[in-house]
Amino acid sequence: MQDLALLTDFYQLSMMQGYFREKKEQVAVFDMYFRKHPCGGAYAVLCGIDSVVEYISGLKFSKSDIEYLKSLNFFDDEFLNYLENFKFSGEIYAIKEGSIVFAHEPLVRVRAKIIEAQLIETAILSMINFQTLIATKASRVVRSAVNDPVMEFGLRRAQEKDAGVYGSRASVIAGCAGTSNVLAGKMFGLSVLGTHSHSWIQSFDSELEAFRAYARNYPDATVLLVDTYDVLQSGVINAITVFKELREAGHEPVGIRIDSGDLEYLSKQARVMLDEAGFKNAKITGSNDLDEYSIEHLKNLGAKIDNWGVGTKLITSYDHPSLGGVYKLAATQKDGKIEPKIKISNDPRKINNPGFKQIYRLYDKDTNKALADLITTDDEVIDESKEFEIFHPLYTYKRRLVKNFYAKKLLEPLFIDGKFVGKKRSVKEIAKFHQEEKASFWDEHLRNINPQSYKVDLSQKLWEIRENLLQEYRTKI
Repeated sequence: MQDLALLTDFYQLSMMQGYFREKKEQVAVFDMYFRKHPCGGAYAVLCGIDSVVEYISGLKFSKSDIEYLKSLNFFDDEFLNYLENFKFSGEIYAIKEGSIVFAHEPLVRVRAKIIEAQLIETAILSMINFQTLIATKASRVVRSAVNDPVMEFGLRRAQEKDAGVYGSRASVIAGCAGTSNVLAGKMFGLSVLGTHSHSWIQSFDSELEAFRAYARNYPDATVLLVDTYDVLQSGVINAITVFKELREAGHEPVGIRIDSGDLEYLSKQARVMLDEAGFKNAKITGSNDLDEYSIEHLKNLGAKIDNWGVGTKLITSYDHPSLGGVYKLAATQKDGKIEPKIKISNDPRKINNPGFKQIYRLYDKDTNKALADLITTDDEVIDESKEFEIFHPLYTYKRRLVKNFYAKKLLEPLFIDGKFVGKKRSVKEIAKFHQEEKASFWDEHLRNINPQSYKVDLSQKLWEIRENLLQEYRTKI
């Protein structure tokens, strides 16, 4: 397991030393959440929880870590001795990986000694911010492709190897059929996909010779890249020649890939040529800087593309490069009693929800569709036998009476007393769960353009705690 104790910001360690001297036994509650849905959408796909589990499970300072920190001449020996024996001993609750989540909801809730909870902030944010961002982008791309398979091809354009590996994992969780990333395939049991590049074609004396050589090596998996020279005047014609030779030898070709040019026009013409030659089952794969918008546009134009290869704009979340998740102190605990804390800002979106919280997702009993999420204090219980009024936390006149519903708690235990108590799931299991999650939401909340906002409200009790803290602050200034 990789040593990640120093995967943190320096100020976390400087605060830890301060806490060590001032209040090392103080227990605190932190929430990790994001404030704005990525890519202009109305939801996100939670990803990265498994990375957090691995990080917390292996969290310790090595001898070389301590030596490095000592060389900075900033930390005293007593604090470094504490770090030598450091082990996370608190509790962590989180929403299940693969879930549909929304802005301002605690995705991860940490209750621990503040000296421990402070250290893990940066790593948790790094892991969940990136992987959730890419999973959300992939989910949007897959949605645009409707029922067509999407292949993730982003490794070479990723922001370094770890982004490529964990971006591939996130993409498959969100619905991609597979990845070009072989290491990710090995690590996470993903389907790995790919054929050949333009260099294969260029390395032979002719395109036809290159196609024949590839088909000779992979007669039952022949997909030919047809845009090295000219798609319609050369590539598709030569592909058809080789496909006929394959069929005569008892093999059926898989299809072609077009990686440049006008994908609408070229795919339509290629489809006609393939069909007329007797290869109606040959698939056409389209690639070339695609994203959810270009795929939706091409499908609306009737492009004859069966599979989509998406790389750069997925793995970098090209139009929204950061989730912007935050990790905020929500409460302290003294003598077993929770004391809510609030951060105040001139921007209402940056005022956190205080306290020790839980999230309930309310579902319609008849349709099993999600109706709203309710952020509550941890000790609240939702009575499903009665009508329940929810209201907008800022515009409180916006209210709705929920009837005939059932409620599910979203935050589940991962660590208790520093020990992992959750359940490890494979990527396939998480991906299956994600598809079930998406099916439980009405389409208007998931659409890529002009989505309808999903209701995320505060319970009356939590709203009053928040308002009382704001009022208390106002009386002090």
